[in-house]
Amino acid sequence: MKRATDLFGITLAVALLTATGLVLSSDMAKEKRWADQIVDALIDGEAEWLKADGHEFLAIYTEAASGETGRTAILLHGIGVHPDWPQVIHPLRVGLVEHGWSTLSLQMPVLAGEAKGADYAPLFDAVAPRIDAGVAFLAEQGAKEIVLVGHSLGAAMAAYYLSTGERPIAALVGIGMSSGASDPRMDNARLLEKIHIPTLDLYGSEDFDRVKGTAAQRARAARGTGNEGYRQVKVAGADHFFDGKEPELVDTVSRWLKEVP
Repeated sequence: MKRATDLFGITLAVALLTATGLVLSSDMAKEKRWADQIVDALIDGEAEWLKADGHEFLAIYTEAASGETGRTAILLHGIGVHPDWPQVIHPLRVGLVEHGWSTLSLQMPVLAGEAKGADYAPLFDAVAPRIDAGVAFLAEQGAKEIVLVGHSLGAAMAAYYLSTGERPIAALVGIGMSSGASDPRMDNARLLEKIHIPTLDLYGSEDFDRVKGTAAQRARAARGTGNEGYRQVKVAGADHFFDGKEPELVDTVSRWLKEVP
């Protein structure tokens, strides 16, 4: 009976901590460590401190090379990393500015390094406040058109945000999206069924199996809603992180954005 009692006590404690928000929140100490490294080494762009849910978080704003154009891409990184991550995010953050887009790269909620993708599901409640803070900041900069560009887990966060109501977002670029997550907040196919703005579903021919293997499912889900602005593109030779394919990544995204009405 003692073992059963102990297990009940542990379960109850976890439930109480979760209910009070002391568990399953972003690792703010890790966010601070990332920020300390980034801000000191930042060359392109300006560090900005935005606020969501009572916490400040780092964002990096980089103005278009041609000057403010009114067009900005909000960038959402993948699992456990930061808004200037060298794979995918940094190339887009500095590459899109050469194509007339300012960029705002947001620090999204993170967990400890050993956390798996499924562990992030409860943190999705913190996604909207961070993106909303980014949108509010961009409104102050005079942005007229805002698109969301997310990589991997960041793509799911972007899709979840757009699936939960009307948002002031013109288009979505999801890079390395997968489907089939047990939690509906993280299942891109289910989320795409609720998104009706132009969407680019971008992945590599050498991507993870969970990305390549669910490409048809994502396409069916998006097109089944009548989203005529959905397009799926596979980049030959690219892996999940577009290592060595950064120019193709930037060119593909910028070309598609030019086509968005």
